[in-house]
Amino acid sequence: MKTYVSPTGRPDTETVVAVGSFDGVHLGHQALLAQLKERGRVHRVPTVVYTFDPPTRVLTQGVEFLSTLPEKLALLARYGIDETIAVPFTREFAARPKEAFLEDLRALRPRAVVVGEDFHFGRGRAGGVDDLRGVTRDVVTVPMHQLGGEDIKSTRIREYLRGGDVEGARRLLGRHYDAQGVVVPGDKLGRQLGWPTANIQVPEGKALPLGVYAVVAITERGPGNQQRHHGVANVGFRPTVNGTERRFEVHFLDFEGDLYGEEVGVKFFARLRGEQKFSGLDELKAQIGRDAQAAREALRDVE
Repeated sequence: MKTYVSPTGRPDTETVVAVGSFDGVHLGHQALLAQLKERGRVHRVPTVVYTFDPPTRVLTQGVEFLSTLPEKLALLARYGIDETIAVPFTREFAARPKEAFLEDLRALRPRAVVVGEDFHFGRGRAGGVDDLRGVTRDVVTVPMHQLGGEDIKSTRIREYLRGGDVEGARRLLGRHYDAQGVVVPGDKLGRQLGWPTANIQVPEGKALPLGVYAVVAITERGPGNQQRHHGVANVGFRPTVNGTERRFEVHFLDFEGDLYGEEVGVKFFARLRGEQKFSGLDELKAQIGRDAQAAREALRDVE
């Protein structure tokens, strides 16, 4: 999948375009992408997703994001999109009048535009679906999708994650919630306790569920050598040792090795418990042992 930062950066050809933040690329987004691909087949032109980095509400409302830009691009490629325009979303960009955004779309020469039914754009959200019909006659609006009577939206997924409900997030995403980051040195407390952990540094603002979870971690031990490892993850502030900053640590079950500097992807499968403050390191060590056993049981049928 080709990626650009501006509509004027791509070749001057006709397209079909979907517009939105696509934070998390959840089931509702996937339904919109399916409509985009259908319009691409009808018009026989490339499919283009025009999206924003960071997602609009991260800038305007200060919310955490579900997908980093690399995660989002990987998901869009997985779902068969030909090109992505990932525009840096700044306060200056948000303040542009709706006409400027319409000019961006015209530069893509769209045979069709696909958006959510409540789509608005431009300063003060002044632009709407009717304005898009000045760019192309083929404007497809996709209604809010639901699952079991529940709206599928990024806001709801964030709520699930804040409550540690990774199963609820999984249902609306259509896949296990995941996070990618680089393994960096920590204080090696886990190693002292006999339970070494990888301290994973994710981009600031990435939504993570607090607590202890059964996870599957994915590493790339050389080109084409992807490996999956069962593990137990702790996301929190480590109250037993008076921690003050959020840490994301994973103990890999049945694994020995050095992962410093490596990129690791972590998929959240099941919540084991909330974060607790223990009376001392011996009690913490015993609980980690129970957590590891619980993770083994939760992941028993997971490859």
